[in-house]
Amino acid sequence: MSETTGEHASAPLAATADPVLRMRSATLRFGDRVLWNRLNLDVRPGEFIAVLGPNGTGKTSLLKAILGQQSLSSGTLELLGRPVGRGSRQIGYIPQQKLIEQGTPLRARDLVTLGITGHRWGLPVSSPAVRRRVDEVLESVGATSFAGAPVASLSGGEQQRIRVGQAIADSPKLLLCDEPLISLDLNHQHVVSELIDERRKALRTAVLFVTHDVNPILDKVDRVLYLAGGNFRIGTPEEVLRSEVLSYMYGTPVEVIRTRGRVAVLGAPEGYGVHDHLEHHVDDGWHR
Repeated sequence: MSETTGEHASAPLAATADPVLRMRSATLRFGDRVLWNRLNLDVRPGEFIAVLGPNGTGKTSLLKAILGQQSLSSGTLELLGRPVGRGSRQIGYIPQQKLIEQGTPLRARDLVTLGITGHRWGLPVSSPAVRRRVDEVLESVGATSFAGAPVASLSGGEQQRIRVGQAIADSPKLLLCDEPLISLDLNHQHVVSELIDERRKALRTAVLFVTHDVNPILDKVDRVLYLAGGNFRIGTPEEVLRSEVLSYMYGTPVEVIRTRGRVAVLGAPEGYGVHDHLEHHVDDGWHR
């Protein structure tokens, strides 16, 4: 399935710069199972792309491929004009929220520092410049008050703030977010998504945001990459989250309805990970 096109408020700005990430005919399969086939995608500076779709369709595998941890079956994947490789300092990564075990000696400050110095060999040495940068990052994510606390003693929302800080500390060109809001309450979902968006705007960092629920980030999203059944569709949320589009992708009638400013996806096949209660927030300008 080819990339869709369409107008969006952020698109003209993004289109003026060379892509941070470029995928051409990218295919990933495991045995006879194709997760995605001949995927073409350019991600430009400052662009926010939500990666949606049911479980098992290769959303996290996409991030692993970009991180150099998963080889493509065919096609090419370039970061800033060069083939991707492991350990690029141009990529920041925010994982799913998982509580750090009690007894872990790292402080919040130490975790952010690793975002700057973690690629270096030998004993960690924090220079005055690094310490100043860590202080700036801690302040930007609202974590100054608990900078010296053991990470394991922090709440889930506080830990995720620190993970955001660690990911942005070295000013990456591309930020990969793998379900960073999962298990967070609505308030912390809002806080963390705002932190990510603020850094995107301030640094023109490109964002690929994997999520099962676009609701908390919809007002920030430029385009959606939707993966399902070995197919993909790329476009604005208005273009992709539509009955006819998802019905084609799933190969069965799927209804996308709008009610009270929300969109519900109904009738996705059993086992695809999309259920009748899955909802995507939209504004009044949306249509089926």
